[in-house]
Amino acid sequence: MTRSRYPARVALALGAALLCGTTAAPPLPYGAMGPVVGARLPGFAAELAQRPSLTGPSAWIAIPERKAWDRLTTAASAERQAARWDYARSLIAGERGPEALGVLQVMRQDDPDLGMVDAWRLAHGAALALSGRSADAVAELDMPGLRANPEACLWRLRALAESGLAEQALQQLACAGPALSAPRAAPFVLAAARAGVEAKGEAAAPDKALHWLSWLPDRDPAANLLRGRAEQALGHADQARLRFARVEQSGNAPQRMDARLSQVEGKIARKAIAPQAALKELDAIRYSWRGDAIEERALRLAYSIADARGDLAETLSAGAALVRYHDAAAQQPELLAGLRAKLSEALDPARKLPLDKAAGLYWDYRDIAPSGAEGDLMASRLAGRLQQAGLYERAADLLSYQLMQRAGDLARGPLSARVAGLYILAGRPERALRTLRETDDPGLPDAMLTERKRVEAAALVQVGRPDEAMAVLQDLPGSAPLQAEVLWQKRDWARYADASAAALPTGRTLDPVAQAQVLRHAISQAMLGREDALGRLHARYAGAFRGLASAPVFEMLTGTAGAVDPGKLAQAMAAIPSASPAGDFADLLAAGKAP
Repeated sequence: MTRSRYPARVALALGAALLCGTTAAPPLPYGAMGPVVGARLPGFAAELAQRPSLTGPSAWIAIPERKAWDRLTTAASAERQAARWDYARSLIAGERGPEALGVLQVMRQDDPDLGMVDAWRLAHGAALALSGRSADAVAELDMPGLRANPEACLWRLRALAESGLAEQALQQLACAGPALSAPRAAPFVLAAARAGVEAKGEAAAPDKALHWLSWLPDRDPAANLLRGRAEQALGHADQARLRFARVEQSGNAPQRMDARLSQVEGKIARKAIAPQAALKELDAIRYSWRGDAIEERALRLAYSIADARGDLAETLSAGAALVRYHDAAAQQPELLAGLRAKLSEALDPARKLPLDKAAGLYWDYRDIAPSGAEGDLMASRLAGRLQQAGLYERAADLLSYQLMQRAGDLARGPLSARVAGLYILAGRPERALRTLRETDDPGLPDAMLTERKRVEAAALVQVGRPDEAMAVLQDLPGSAPLQAEVLWQKRDWARYADASAAALPTGRTLDPVAQAQVLRHAISQAMLGREDALGRLHARYAGAFRGLASAPVFEMLTGTAGAVDPGKLAQAMAAIPSASPAGDFADLLAAGKAP
């Protein structure tokens, strides 16, 4: 029999299945498998419901491909559903689940009542099981009319075993027994044996698995793999080793890898291998085999060994892979909770883990970090350490992940401003602007919006758009010092002189910020050549500057008319106290500039 080269796609654009036939067969006429638009073929559901139940070998009768093709293409409208039904059962007999699934879906599209017929549901469940959709298959086969049906129990056993639900699979044996027959027994015997080997506790039945497998040929690699696992479970190491060696001789790639992993499992169970050596062998399996139950078994074994040894790196590596790629968080919520607890413990500030290791650990496993306030605090503390070390971009990247992937709506406002500010300090103002743009939310509280606009203005200055920065600041309450800082950075002396005049200090003592205000104002007036304004400054603040370290600079600027030259102005600017009236906003504006 030659399988079709066509993908399972026909049944029109309705998405169902298959053009099957010999490679020389002509294309299937439009409507032969799928309905003509608007046409329906009702009535077959009632006919099928009246037929005898599907039982034993007669349930799935293989039809030669050419015969099935001819019947499909020549069937009259009234006979088309019956032809499809026979073809779907033939495909199930040939273990061609996806194609059978497509045919059955087309049938139901033409006659929705089929979804209420036990025979159709049984065939649909079998096709789902053959397609690897075990959970869907179990749900379909567990409908009220099928729960005690031996054929449905047989397919349910197979689907449950392939889902790793061994104990539940074994519970189907009593019901499924009457449907098991020699011509098609092998896959179901293998499923039952697998369940017997993998079941835990009192449900484990490796001895029964060996008995069931005795029905299959001695050279069958699939059976020998399970025989080896059963012998191993019974403590027969030598017999198990021989069975696994035979699988490695004649099995396909998944069977050979399963045999390799099974041998490692046996050595660990017998304590015939040291934990570190076992982890090394499991790592080799993990790196050469990905994505199915074999990898999941290897990961679970590695996780348990590493956890028992207190090996944090290996525990997190195996556990995170289980959560990411095998949906372990849904199957085993305690696993994710345990991983989060281990990560929190490792990053606890009391442990004083070196910063590079702490940052790397968090970054590698950030997707499994605790959620909510605990996760926010963990990320914030680590970002704070990176910021103190001057690693602004690393800190920003860390918090950016928290912002985009995990933070709640209320936390996004202040966190977005912090992330953007760190990007500015790192010399990446364009990323700061992008962060603010991607997290824009007019519904944030006014205080949060104000902080975001402050950071946005600083980023705009950094990218050479000071006029836009002034426009952003002009509507913010209390933004006069910020606007003055922008003008100071722009060296817009005339506007700065006007803006800073109203903010000059009025007290008799001058702290560093007040000194900077007066000296900056003096410099702007000197740059504009306003000698009378400098004289008034001298008269107003000479006493307050007396005895201060900045007094000579003040005297140079304001003491003698016409005494200021460009060289002295540069010297004066360098001597101004570093404190700024704009606070940390000034630090953002100065980020990335040479001191």
